[in-house]
Amino acid sequence: MIRRLIGVIVLVILSIVTLCGCASDDVGTRRYRYGVFLGFDGKLDLLKDYETVVIDAQYYSAEEILDFRDEGHRVYSYINVGSLEDFRDYYDDYKDLALGQYEHWDEEVWVDVSNSRWQDFVIGNLATALLKKGIDGFFVDNCDVYYNYPTTGILDGLSVIMKALIGTGKRVIINGGDVFLDAYCENGGQWSDVITGINQESVFSKILWDGNRFSTADEDDTEYFCDYVERYAGNGAEIYLLEYTTDDRLIEKIKTYCERNGFSYYISDSLELD
Repeated sequence: MIRRLIGVIVLVILSIVTLCGCASDDVGTRRYRYGVFLGFDGKLDLLKDYETVVIDAQYYSAEEILDFRDEGHRVYSYINVGSLEDFRDYYDDYKDLALGQYEHWDEEVWVDVSNSRWQDFVIGNLATALLKKGIDGFFVDNCDVYYNYPTTGILDGLSVIMKALIGTGKRVIINGGDVFLDAYCENGGQWSDVITGINQESVFSKILWDGNRFSTADEDDTEYFCDYVERYAGNGAEIYLLEYTTDDRLIEKIKTYCERNGFSYYISDSLELD
């Protein structure tokens, strides 16, 4: 449920002072291992404290990304495969494939990933354009379309798209996607056919949508998502956590869990990641 929103420079100040990447002694001069900056539209050099960053590379040039990578950073780009945002320049071309409204996000609709026209667009246009920017990998959002529309067609459509992304030779980090990934594997697939890693939101934190406030996740949800990421980590998948909180005790709990398991993490004080 992440998308690019208009960013502000205060993001960088907040991220250095109050947001937590995974601090580590093994990342050279980088202060943090991981940061998610989907609302950021400033100079990439302002993210120099982060070893790996997630941005919306559609809004950066190949030269900007190459220069940043040459300084030792890894760059993943956001790519939305399961929903359609009305601020994208291709919205009108594919809005006829809408399945329904995306709860909590008025500018977004779920899209029919079983449709070959959408598959061809994501693979042949969106992904190809991002590859030309020189990215290290894809941060794939909204495979949860299968959670909302659990049909064979949606499962197969997502599988086609995700396999194609893996086929580029780049890393493929799925944001959430637990129901899709488990279903794909239960139907005889291998997780490594469709992903190299998982970014899971809100394992320990919880979003209260009335007012965009944060709380602590329910114990059942934490247990479920810990089991999800740990199962795939045990088979070799890279794991990243994205949490939303300003609670110091909860931040420490997230840090301890991730460092114990070798996971990277990013903690934001803003749902909009700005």
